[in-house]
Amino acid sequence: MTTSGPLRHARRALIWLCILVVGLLGVLVSGVATGQTGAGPKLALDLEGGTQMILAPRVDGGESISQEQLQQAVEIIRQRVDGSGVAEAEISTQSGSNVVVSMPGTPDSKTRELIQASANMEFRPVIMAGSFGATPEDQRLSDDELPEPTAEPENASDTNWITADLYREFEAYDCEAALEERSIESSDPDAPAIACDPSTMVKYILGPVEVDGDHISDATHGPARNSQGFQTGGWAVQLSFDSVGSEEFSEVTSRLVTMQGAQNQFAIVLDGQIVSAPTANVPIADGNAEITGNFTELSAQQLAEQLKYGALPISFDIQSEQQISATLGANQLQMGLIAGIIGLALVAVYSLFQYRTLGFLTLASLVVAGILTYLALVLLGWSANYRLSLAGIAGIIVAIGLTADSFIVYFERIRDELRDGRNLTTAVETGWMRARRTIIASKAVNLLASIVLYIMAVGNVRGFAFTLGLTAIADLIVVFLFTHPLLQLLARTRFFASGHRLSGLDPSLLGVEPLYKGAGKVRQFSPTAPAARGKKNSVSSGEAGRRLTIAERRRAEELKEAETDNDKSGVATKEDDNA
Repeated sequence: MTTSGPLRHARRALIWLCILVVGLLGVLVSGVATGQTGAGPKLALDLEGGTQMILAPRVDGGESISQEQLQQAVEIIRQRVDGSGVAEAEISTQSGSNVVVSMPGTPDSKTRELIQASANMEFRPVIMAGSFGATPEDQRLSDDELPEPTAEPENASDTNWITADLYREFEAYDCEAALEERSIESSDPDAPAIACDPSTMVKYILGPVEVDGDHISDATHGPARNSQGFQTGGWAVQLSFDSVGSEEFSEVTSRLVTMQGAQNQFAIVLDGQIVSAPTANVPIADGNAEITGNFTELSAQQLAEQLKYGALPISFDIQSEQQISATLGANQLQMGLIAGIIGLALVAVYSLFQYRTLGFLTLASLVVAGILTYLALVLLGWSANYRLSLAGIAGIIVAIGLTADSFIVYFERIRDELRDGRNLTTAVETGWMRARRTIIASKAVNLLASIVLYIMAVGNVRGFAFTLGLTAIADLIVVFLFTHPLLQLLARTRFFASGHRLSGLDPSLLGVEPLYKGAGKVRQFSPTAPAARGKKNSVSSGEAGRRLTIAERRRAEELKEAETDNDKSGVATKEDDNA
């Protein structure tokens, strides 16, 4: 029973590892076959080059840009670029007024829009809806038919905001031309505005701002659910407000649910353009709203990013755009790979010298960890547009030693169990129970340090932290699903169980010679341990002696002294008898 249990566990773990590797490999092969990704990881700006855009602030008249506004713009642009999946982008200021955005590869239209989307985000109620283009002159209202306010507006949804001049402007407003010019019709938060929704091809007259975008605390996207919590098959955006925004949004939705037609909607306006105009179905008092509609996963993600990162305090135009070469280039990548190979070779030499044949298990584990890390980097480059930089490669090189350390902890724990007189199969199980706590604690510290470094750092340092954390996870997977299960199987082979001198578990190398344990007890390696090896193994015996702990040396010396005293006592007794 004790034999079959570990064997079943070992086989099951190895099967799960094979399923994981085959699954990841299958996803990668399908992506390569369909042309959606390449077979290698994407490279960052320092290794591949990319695109550099210089953003010039859009100002009216002779207004100047403060450094506080510029720095805030840099931080928000960095969040937007990183949120769109582009890793290792470099955002900086130039000449105290421009913002320089350097990113790997060629940015798509979505990333460009996120960088340029720069007006204040606003939540305005809808007062009236109309056609996307300008109303033909023969279909416009006559002067006598134009609406006129009959009283002061009671709230932001009141039609008394619509004056004759505003309605004439609404009729003549051409959304296509306005979007082309990226013009903002009204920036006054206390006045009505005209804006367009390109997703629905509708233009609106909007009331004054009721909730400012600064009050958004978080925004995410996910599958839409009905009131029972079941998925409906569509996508939705989950929106959260702070305490001020929750109170304001509660007032707005409580009013809008009682209205009909277009006045039941509220518009989310960014850079003078409506990004969404959902209807209000129920009053929302807790500040957690869900926006549903004809979203795809991509459009829901884009809206969530726009809402989450808010808007820039100033507007920008792309002044220039050019392709730039790699800041480090292929030579640095080659040197990084050579450094990794040297590190791996040194670990291999040490493992084979210290653990003989058992060292090959260390190398095999490193290979499996490398395969998992490689597949993860490629798939993350495909799904999240992760880019591997030279700093990321440095994180992988450092992880080689950290990964090998886990195996050393495990092997040494097994050796300690063998020194206590257990056979190999028992030593493997007992050693694993004790070593895995140390391994988990070590990797938890590595992972925590990587997370903190990733959160606190910017630029290339985040790439180092990311790969360091990724390899820590891969290390845990390999130790639990490969190294330990494989050693459970090897422990039942004659080569390792008999303590062959090339196995790395040779009793003479472990210092498992008969040692006094107290109360007349003597411990041995195992029933199959060789009794003596003669001059041939004198060097190995010396090495084993040097590896004894201080306590073990002291016990051995006490045993030797006791034997000497016994011999002297025996000689003296014999002389007395003869006398």
